[in-house]
Amino acid sequence: MSPADNSFARNIVESGQRAAARSNTSAGTDTHAATFRIWRGAGPTGQLQDYSTSVSEGMVVLDAIHQIQAEGATDLAVRWNCKAGKCGSCSAEVNGMPRLLCMTRLSELDLQKPVTVEPMRAFPPVKDLVTDVASNFRAKKRIRKFTPRAPDAPDGTWRMGQADADRVQEFRKCIECFLCQDVCHVLRDHQLHEQFVGPRLLVHAAQLEMHPLDILDRTDELKESHGIGYCNITKCCTKVCPENITITDNAIIPLKERVIDKHFDPLGKLVRLVRGRRAGSGKREAGSGKRDGGSGEETP
Repeated sequence: MSPADNSFARNIVESGQRAAARSNTSAGTDTHAATFRIWRGAGPTGQLQDYSTSVSEGMVVLDAIHQIQAEGATDLAVRWNCKAGKCGSCSAEVNGMPRLLCMTRLSELDLQKPVTVEPMRAFPPVKDLVTDVASNFRAKKRIRKFTPRAPDAPDGTWRMGQADADRVQEFRKCIECFLCQDVCHVLRDHQLHEQFVGPRLLVHAAQLEMHPLDILDRTDELKESHGIGYCNITKCCTKVCPENITITDNAIIPLKERVIDKHFDPLGKLVRLVRGRRAGSGKREAGSGKRDGGSGEETP
């Protein structure tokens, strides 16, 4: 092992020891043994491996993972940051359910059985509990950015209704944990990451589309390149969201309605066709006057 690898492994051990020490000071005093069945492996190959450790009142799954790291599994890879449910880093699957490790209390689990901890299965595995979620960021780049209208006042500010502002505020709570992406069968079972942006990015699109200042119309992209038609509204994404965003009802369904109104509603198409003809006719009438040679007079 190279010096750089030794230093990296030592940093992991020390980080786990510090996290375990913080857990010990905040947890209860009564301890008992629990078994954690953790996925170990690099890339697509690996297996579940059992680890036994002592747990106490108040601990979360991430505490147990750190403790296992400190006690011997020094090369166990897990992504985490804030340990407060706000960064979205420690996403994984606990007993088959997509969850944040730092927000899953051991008191919620049956510790008489091994607690299974696996990486998110919708994304390519990197090592142990770490996955490659880069496809989400690529998809986000494909969504056209916020484009506000011209300011409403000379001082460069805008005016908007409070109800309009409140409508998109819910979507801003997203911490990009990608648990909704993980549970989505289109991404998880069919791996259509390039054809379907997924519930997280549809929430982002809804935040832009429903913003009272944004002037862009993204319904064409939603139908074609973003693949909103793949969603069949199972509401699994709403169920796993740690921020309790009503993803399906408040974001995806309104976006689907906009796409349907524009592309599949025959009455709406007729109205747009009539309006387009009237606008075109008005333009032709306005430009019908011509200059007659050098006479300087207009002829009808």
